[in-house]
Amino acid sequence: MFLPPYGRRPRRGPASALAVVVAFVAAFFAAPTPAGAHPFGAPQTVAIAPDQGRPEVVHVRWKVGGLDDLTLLGVALGLLPQDRVMLDGAVFFQDSDATTVGPSARFAEYLLKQITVASGGRPCAGSVEPPVDLARTGASIDYTCPAPVGTVTVGVRMLTDLNPAYQTMATGPGGERAVYGSGDFSHDWTLGDAPATGGTNLGRSAAVQIAAVVGGGLLVAIAALLLSRRLRRRRAVA
Repeated sequence: MFLPPYGRRPRRGPASALAVVVAFVAAFFAAPTPAGAHPFGAPQTVAIAPDQGRPEVVHVRWKVGGLDDLTLLGVALGLLPQDRVMLDGAVFFQDSDATTVGPSARFAEYLLKQITVASGGRPCAGSVEPPVDLARTGASIDYTCPAPVGTVTVGVRMLTDLNPAYQTMATGPGGERAVYGSGDFSHDWTLGDAPATGGTNLGRSAAVQIAAVVGGGLLVAIAALLLSRRLRRRRAVA
């Protein structure tokens, strides 16, 4: 059997180097995700605003992040068939999903359960407006509080019953922002004459998410660059 001289290794061709890069990329991005839930895609959002003519009313608009999440919710609520979710967790959104979920009483009940508003320690009664285009513009809820509001406590747990990793990016009056999720599902919002609290947890949570994605891309790019330089050096020696 032929053995290469001591201290020398057989050179890998371009195809072999490319295979290493592909394997690295696949390993990096192949972290397991829970089947039937996709909480690490585009985040869902809520917008909180007072009613200009009715000081006791608070408006909350919710919008799904990924349309496949809307399909998952429809399946969980029993509004869409189970076979819309594949055995490997893949989900295929159809335009009919939004028109099925949007006007459903089950969806309205779910919104009112997962999104709550309280003023002065007293709950505000919610009323869901029939969505015009649930997939693109989301759903709106009007909350009527016992008295004119100054600061309200808004709780958001949308989709966290499907997977606790779901987060929600929230915006309010005066540019105030917050992130719901990771055990922080309640936030106080200034809607009246009370001084603004200036929520700051949006920057911290969003920065972590962005850093993870950018950092992963940089690691892959650096690995590919190092392999490319190594291959060029071997060619030069040969």
